[in-house]
Amino acid sequence: MLVKDWIKQAIKPEENEKYLQNGNDFINDDELQSALEKNVSASKEEIRAIIAKSKSIQALSIDETAKLLHVKDPELWNEINTAALEIKKKVYDNRIVFFAPMYCSNLCVNNCSYCGFRSENKNEVRRVLTQSEVVKETESVLDNGHKRMIMVYGEHPKSNIDYMVETIKSVYSVERKAPVSGRVTSIRRVNINAAPMIVVDLKKLKETGIGTYQVFQETYHKKTYAQVHPPKTLKGNYQWRLYALHRAQEAGIDDVAIGALFGLYDWRFEVLGLVAHAAELEEKFGVGPHTVSVPRLTPASGSLLSTKSKYLVNDDDFKKLVAVLRLALPYPGLIITAREQPEIKKEIIQLGCTQTDASTKIGIGAYQECKAEEELNSEQFTIGDPRSLDSIVREMAEMGLISSFCTAGYRCGRTGDTIMGMLKHCVEGKFCKLNAVLTFREYLNDYASPETKALGEKLIENEIGQIRNEKFFMKNNGKLFNEFMTNYEKIKKGKRDIYI
Repeated sequence: MLVKDWIKQAIKPEENEKYLQNGNDFINDDELQSALEKNVSASKEEIRAIIAKSKSIQALSIDETAKLLHVKDPELWNEINTAALEIKKKVYDNRIVFFAPMYCSNLCVNNCSYCGFRSENKNEVRRVLTQSEVVKETESVLDNGHKRMIMVYGEHPKSNIDYMVETIKSVYSVERKAPVSGRVTSIRRVNINAAPMIVVDLKKLKETGIGTYQVFQETYHKKTYAQVHPPKTLKGNYQWRLYALHRAQEAGIDDVAIGALFGLYDWRFEVLGLVAHAAELEEKFGVGPHTVSVPRLTPASGSLLSTKSKYLVNDDDFKKLVAVLRLALPYPGLIITAREQPEIKKEIIQLGCTQTDASTKIGIGAYQECKAEEELNSEQFTIGDPRSLDSIVREMAEMGLISSFCTAGYRCGRTGDTIMGMLKHCVEGKFCKLNAVLTFREYLNDYASPETKALGEKLIENEIGQIRNEKFFMKNNGKLFNEFMTNYEKIKKGKRDIYI
């Protein structure tokens, strides 16, 4: 099929119409801007009441979020930051989930002004991975120790739904012996970052056994969206992208993920956009986003905007927006990526983040070819933290955080409204803790360097002590704790992929 013919059939406006109100979508720029303007001067009492509401694991309103965004008092910011970490521990315990991205293609029909994949970027070396290359990339990712992968595709007929389905199958087919123990390992869950799709294609995606489907709006500000996404491109259709996750829910994909690219417009407005998007999904489907991502603009080949945008977010404001999002949306996962430098990433994790990537390579075929990190000719943007998974796992252990490679929820029905309900009642985090320890035990035996393993052993000993002393795990004569310890001993002896 010719590219122009493929573009013509890529969007079906009628699939959005059922969700619109008199042709309007749920993002009202004027209302969000008004919320920012009228909530500039909240009292300390108001701010503390909002913090207390969030600590009770209730989502905040647009106005409440706007009040937090305007806080200037350093003392109140300390309280917000402290609450952000407290909420994360209450909902998710003290674990950090790891994943690796795999970029499968950089052919793209769009021309987004901030992106290295943009169609007019003549510096970009275009490529679509073959299935054998996908297998080799997967082998490299597995050799690093990952169990969870997010696959990323350019929007182009050569990376259409049929190609995606085949690449997902290829990833799931790979088995690899771990370098330390020799135990057989594989990718246990594939998540997807791809362009908006029609419902029939989303159903095909669901059938492959994916975990989360991720579509970022990039910017919720309509004027800015039109400026950075040329109107004659597929991505130029604001509403088609905005309702991508509605259509995914309709297709049966109940774990969806949102995000904004901070630096395209005012970061405060984008935070309100994310809160509005989460509320809309909750209202329509009874379940909000599984995760929220907070990428910042970093330099991209062929993009002046990526370095010159007047809305670039400094580190202090970045920390503020992450903390406010943690309070505004207390139960979705919060993802910080390798776009960030190690120092700021470490600080951001302490503001309530639950997931991050490691040993990240974003060039097409970069895991197997070991390209230099500074090469930009096949990358969508630049990354700030290219460190190995082992070094970051060791850093997390030094911080007292368990590194988790758990995919249990996807495979035992804790998805969609089930997992959201458990998160809201602070129950899912209990299972997260158990499965985090089990998968961390696997990692230490199969992949860890001696230094990381020594630190990890001490951390696991402490975690098991906490589990033993918590009433939740000792109910019914310690049934759950005993099951956990039985599984733990099995893993120590060589069994793999056991979860609760």
